[in-house]
Formats: sequence, structure tokens, C-alpha cells
Amino acid sequence: MTSSNTRETFGSRLGFVLAAAGAAVGLGNIWGFPTQAASNGGGAFLLVYLVLILVVAFPMLVVEMAIGRSGQANPVDSMRSLTANPTAKKAGAFVGWLGLSVPSAVLAFYSIVGGWIICFMLGAITDLLGMESATAWFKGFSVERNLFGTIVFYVLTILIVQGGVKQGIEKWSTRLMPALFVLFGVLFIYIIMQPGAIEGLQHYLVPDFDKIFDRKMILAAMGQGFFSLTIGGCSMLIYGSYLSKKENLPKMAMNVTLVDTGVAFIAGLVVLPAMFVAMNKGVQIYAADGSLLSSDTLVFTVLPLMFDSLGVFGQLFAIVFFLLLTIAALTSSISMLECPVALVSERFNTKRTSTSWVLGGLIALLSVVIVYNFGELFGLVATTATQYLQPTAALMFCLFGGWVWNRNAKLNELEQGFPEFRQSTFGKIWPWYVKFVCPILVATVIWASFG
Repeated sequence: MTSSNTRETFGSRLGFVLAAAGAAVGLGNIWGFPTQAASNGGGAFLLVYLVLILVVAFPMLVVEMAIGRSGQANPVDSMRSLTANPTAKKAGAFVGWLGLSVPSAVLAFYSIVGGWIICFMLGAITDLLGMESATAWFKGFSVERNLFGTIVFYVLTILIVQGGVKQGIEKWSTRLMPALFVLFGVLFIYIIMQPGAIEGLQHYLVPDFDKIFDRKMILAAMGQGFFSLTIGGCSMLIYGSYLSKKENLPKMAMNVTLVDTGVAFIAGLVVLPAMFVAMNKGVQIYAADGSLLSSDTLVFTVLPLMFDSLGVFGQLFAIVFFLLLTIAALTSSISMLECPVALVSERFNTKRTSTSWVLGGLIALLSVVIVYNFGELFGLVATTATQYLQPTAALMFCLFGGWVWNRNAKLNELEQGFPEFRQSTFGKIWPWYVKFVCPILVATVIWASFG
């Protein structure tokens, strides 16, 4: 174990917020959130989602970051450090390992999608240059093309993670995240000027109050909120462990929540109007019963069709859009790889560079197996990781944070950087809220995913 004095921390508040928000901002925000909103009544979904983010996801984000900062270590050792009881320590280590399985399993399928996006971006570039056969290869779903994209995505992820917290993760997050916002702004202005876009905007921003209490929609919003903030995914715990004790933890968690939710909201502002623009051009998006066609591949089918229909400008914007998705995917994948890399380099005192390449390579092998057996494995791994492993890990972190971690120790941790925490309204509600309310809500999400 390295002592906490030598442990790297983030160099600036902005660096932490952008890195942690980057971990949370992934394809779930840009691909998942607008798709969910489009399938679940637009504005109604948005409203319920915003409420649930504050009520469920935010208090749990504080727990996960506090556990990390208190332990100042990888997830396994941080969980062990919460208690002196030997049996509870063992249980804590188990929860830490369970938590670590989440980013590793998610990365295995996520990087394949990341690879598709890189190929679509390269395809948009070759399209613009008039290289037809290359474009057809990049846009076709061949095994070779998927393998190529996946490997490129892993190499980019590993190159950032090997740089460490300040030189790798923070340096790149503070460049990539602002780029994400700028690209979104440009895309929004462009799309909103197309015929049909305003209808899409209304569908997204004006809630249909009849749909607000729809059980299915509420559960979809709750699940989306969880995955959006990567609760139970270990990334927040590990980033919390790199956070200085001088920082106000609830405030930092709130900043991360706001940036993450902001990106999801802006993604909706771009994708929903884009869908209506595509519909205006004759692209079929909704089935006769009002359900979304091919919701899983919305980003890969509908948007390219819209870009194609807009000529040269469309090709340029296709490059911008897929570059934007690549950035979002990378800011998440670096946090996923950071979890096992931190554990191995701390436990075995290994060099960060070689650890990043070896562990990245091992998870990449799993992805290669999935690429070659796509039909059988991709959906299975994705469902297991996001619907079962992640919520279960979130529930365990919550139970440990609420019940096993001594109340006083917990409050002392949060008072560092926020001396008046106990007196604040949040400080009075949060400890019992995490103990009783959050576990029930998480259990509901797990129960719904089986239902």
C-alpha cells in the first residue's frame, strides 16, 4: 500500500469536476438519455428525471465519493477501511471487488461501441474526401471493422490513463469536456434552423402531465439517473479518493451532478429536434403504435440519415457529431480503466504505465471475444453489467455507507472542507436518508429490472 501522503490528487477543483463529470458523461447521456426521453413522452421524462437525479442519485454520489476520500485508496482497501470489525472488513473487501467488476465488465462492451463511433467518424471523413470503398468499410458492421475500432479505442484510453491523475486524466478531461460543450452548441444552432426542429424541441421541453405518474417511465428515469452518474460503477469512489480533504464534498458532488445532467439535457436539445428534422425528411422514426424504432441504434441509423440528407454541410456535421461522441465515450472509459489500474499499482507497487497496458490489454481480450461472438455475448454482457452488477454494487455501497460506516466517522469525513456540515439541513437529513431511503429506491430499480 502506498501511504496517503504520496497519493496523487487532482490539481484543481475544475479539474476534479470535469474529470468526474466526464466519467459520468458518456454514451448514456448522449445516446441513452435522448432515446429514453423520446420513448417515454419527452418533457414528462425530463421533468421526472431531474427530480430523481436530486432525490436519489445525488445523495448516493456523496456516499460513494466520501468512502473514496475517507479511504484514500482503491475501492477494495477503501471499503475495508470503513470498519474495524474483521468480518465486516472481509465483507467490505468483497463489496469493493464486486464494485471493481462493474467498470471492467462495462468497459468490455462499452469500448466496442466506442470503436463503432470512431469508425463512423472516420467514415464521415472518408465520405467527405470521396473515398467510397473506405467509407463503405467504416460504416459496415464487419468483424474486422469492429475489431479495428475497438483496438483504436483501447489504445486511446490506455494512453490517457498511463499518464496518471494530473498528467493523464485531469489534463485530458479539462480539454475534452469544454470541447464537448462547444461542439454541442454548434450542432444545436445548426439543427434548430432546420425544418421540423421546433416540433422536436416542444416534444422535449413541454411535459405531458398525463404521463408523469407512469410507473414504467418513472423507473426508466430512475435507472437512467443511476447509470448517468455511474452510481455503483466505482469511478466516483476512485475519483473521490484523489480529492483533497480541503474540498467541500457535497458541493463538489453537486457540481458533478449539475455538469452531468447539463450534458444529458443539452444532448436532448440536439438529438430530439434532429429526430424530428429526419422525420420531416421522410425518415421513419416512430412505429405506428408510437414506440421508437431501433432505439438501441438510434444514433447510428437516424442521425447519419439526417446528416446525409443535408449535403456537404451534413457530412461536416457528421464528423463533428461523432467526434463529440468519441470524446464522451473516452472521458468515461478512462475512469473505468482507472479503477483496476489504481488497485494493482497500489497493492503491488507496479509502474503505472505497464499496469495500464497490461490491464487494458486483458480487458481488450474480453472485448475481442465479444466482437467475434457478437450475437450471443454483446447483449448478455451489457445487460449483466448495467442491470444487475451495477445496481447491486450501488446497493452494497449504500448499505455499507449507511449502516456499517460509523455515523460519527462519516460526519467527520464530510466536515473536512465543510465545517458546518452537521448544522446544515443537508447534514441533518443525509445520514438517515442514505440509511433508509436510498437502499429502498435502489432495491426498487433492481426489482424493476427483473420485472
